[in-house]
Amino acid sequence: MFNQNQQENQWIDISQPLSKDIAHWPGDTPFSYEVAYPKEETGSVNIGQITTSTHIGTHIDAPFHFKNDGQRVLDIDLNIYIGASRLIDIGDAKEMNREVLSQFNLDGIARLLIRTSIKNNPTVFPKDIPYVTRDGAEFLKEQGIKLIGVNVPSVDPLDSKDLEGHHALYENGIYILLNFRRLK
Repeated sequence: MFNQNQQENQWIDISQPLSKDIAHWPGDTPFSYEVAYPKEETGSVNIGQITTSTHIGTHIDAPFHFKNDGQRVLDIDLNIYIGASRLIDIGDAKEMNREVLSQFNLDGIARLLIRTSIKNNPTVFPKDIPYVTRDGAEFLKEQGIKLIGVNVPSVDPLDSKDLEGHHALYENGIYILLNFRRLK
């Protein structure tokens, strides 16, 4: 992503580096990396092995994650995730709803990064997070937003089973990027 508020085409890596200490969704497979076959065994290269859930660190939630007939990652145009974005800070708001989001100028942007007051320590899974409401998703569509990124691991409450935020964003044509690295 590059930030519209900064010099044109200044690329900013917003991903959390994967490490043995990175927090994972409770119950999911934690991240691990090992050299499965060292160069001494293969004769030419070291071969690494990664084991993890795909719901870790900075990642997207393709519609297939929450809809059996939804697009998979390989079906999504990569350009949705690349380009100018605007970063807003909603502070300690508990919801990403129309009232909160309408306080920001979102004119002329398609990619919105939302920073919350959650510290986003990559080694600690949060206990509670702000979430997207149905009217928040509808407002974002009205503003022309095609991608929402948040610095937390979900767009729904952590204990949600109906995933209203995921579905509302999907129904409004908005893709999801989760757990971006805290930007200044």
